[in-house]
Amino acid sequence: MSTAAHIVVRGLVQGVGFRYFVARNADRFNIRGYVKNLYNGDVEIVAEGERGPIEMLIKEVKVGPRSAQVADCIIEWANPANSFKGFEIR
Repeated sequence: MSTAAHIVVRGLVQGVGFRYFVARNADRFNIRGYVKNLYNGDVEIVAEGERGPIEMLIKEVKVGPRSAQVADCIIEWANPANSFKGFEIR
């Protein structure tokens, strides 16, 4: 069953390759959506797909790439909009 998650990641997550890390993992888990930097230093992720793969992505995001320092990860589950063809970096 398809679902969606809106994820906000806080910490040292900009300027460390975090968006590319998320995009690689989203492709690996066959997740659609996007990742983008927010003006306040956070990173926003919208992920659509099966719940299991999204949970695996969240597990990876909570650790992040080697140079990142994830302080918090806020997750809101929702119904998918089914408006994404793939996963993109914005």
